[in-house]
Amino acid sequence: MLVAAGILVGLAVGGGLALAAVAFRSGSRLGAARRMRQQILADARREAEALRREAQIEAREQAVRLRAELEEELSERRAQVVKSEERLNARDEELETKLVEISRRDQGLFDRETHTKQLQEELKQARDEELKELERISGMTVGEAKAQLLERSEDLVRHELARRVRQLEEEARGEAKRKARNLVADALQRVAASHAAETTVSIVELPSDDMKGRIIGREGRNIRALEHLTGVDFIIDDTPQAVVLSSFDGLRREVAKVTLSKLIEDGRIHPARIEETYYQSKAEVDEFVRQAGEQAVFEAHCGDFHEELVKILGRLRYRTSYGQNVLKHTLEVVHLAGIMATELEASVKTTKRAALLHDLGKAMTHEIEGSHAGISAQLAKRYGENQGVVHAIEAHHYEVQPQTVEAVLLIAADAISAARPGARGESLENYIKRLVALEELAGRRDGVERVYALQAGREIRVIVKPTEVDDDGAVLLSHEIAREIESQLEYPGQVKVTVIRESRAIEFAK
Repeated sequence: MLVAAGILVGLAVGGGLALAAVAFRSGSRLGAARRMRQQILADARREAEALRREAQIEAREQAVRLRAELEEELSERRAQVVKSEERLNARDEELETKLVEISRRDQGLFDRETHTKQLQEELKQARDEELKELERISGMTVGEAKAQLLERSEDLVRHELARRVRQLEEEARGEAKRKARNLVADALQRVAASHAAETTVSIVELPSDDMKGRIIGREGRNIRALEHLTGVDFIIDDTPQAVVLSSFDGLRREVAKVTLSKLIEDGRIHPARIEETYYQSKAEVDEFVRQAGEQAVFEAHCGDFHEELVKILGRLRYRTSYGQNVLKHTLEVVHLAGIMATELEASVKTTKRAALLHDLGKAMTHEIEGSHAGISAQLAKRYGENQGVVHAIEAHHYEVQPQTVEAVLLIAADAISAARPGARGESLENYIKRLVALEELAGRRDGVERVYALQAGREIRVIVKPTEVDDDGAVLLSHEIAREIESQLEYPGQVKVTVIRESRAIEFAK
């Protein structure tokens, strides 16, 4: 027990001593920390005070610098203001000087104007007096003098006028020729093609001459059946391995040609087979006609047309006029008229539609009475074309007078297509008649020595007697011949009249 008590007392004393040691150590650390804090605070106050003093010094120095800069800038501004005031003063003095000078000039101009008016009055009085004196000396009034002067100078004025007319005509003709050549050449380069076509006959080749007998048949029944169905003459002569089909109707001739070709290919030739083949061929040709019409409408590029108009248009593929294929001629007229309408800013669509339909009547002239222009206009009106298109079609051969630009363009395009070289065939008799008529008409004029018709009647060269016709008379002669050609003869396109005198040529194209 005593030992245990002793241990307990020892533990208690040891714990107290330990606590006392810990308390002493903690007290000493706390004091050291308090002293350190006070030291840090004192150092911070000293640094802050030093910084404040430095900042005050720097601020004072900066304020001094700014004040110096401001004073310097202010002095410069004052110097600039002084200079501006000096310049303004100098300008004011200059303006005052100019105003004084202007005032002096105005006064001088006023004085001159007054003096000029006085001189004009004096000049007018002098002229009046001079005119009266001239009338007294000559014994004529001003009107009488003018009449006498005009009478004496009439011949001179006529020659001068003729020269002026010739000059203006040459300039206008040159410009017109240039534009016309460009327009027509551009059009023809794109649309011109050979329009010559077979007119009344077609030839079907045979594999052998033995086929001719089969085509004729027993007692001619096969050939009679062919001619009865097709309406075409079958000419089987001595031409080797060929049959000639003759008809003025190109469509019937085409049906007969297709029918005979099918029969030859099939080999069975008898009346029943001929009739069956004929109707098959007719259906095929009708389809070809429709396709040709649709192709023409597509190439014209001027809108859709009624189905019946397209069919009639396709029939023109098998029609000719003076050896010219009518459908090809129609498409050429469409392109020519469209180009000219574009250049003249007319209605291109109306012009091209009228051009495409203008010869429809040629496909139906044997069915309907009337001219092809009138029939074409009726068909166009029946199937919904507007009045502008109908009028242009109706007027393209002057059956009615053209009232619109589109109608005139259609007339011109139709004439160009028909008259250009290679477009149409012409008999030798008509060709010679036209040349003789041109030469006789020009040869009747006074002073004409010789006349030559050249280039298929498109140019006339008139050689005059130099002792009877002068240059001015040659100009007037070319006009007169051109007017007579226009009024008395029919001619395609233009006829150029060239009057030659002393190696000089005076031209006038009509």
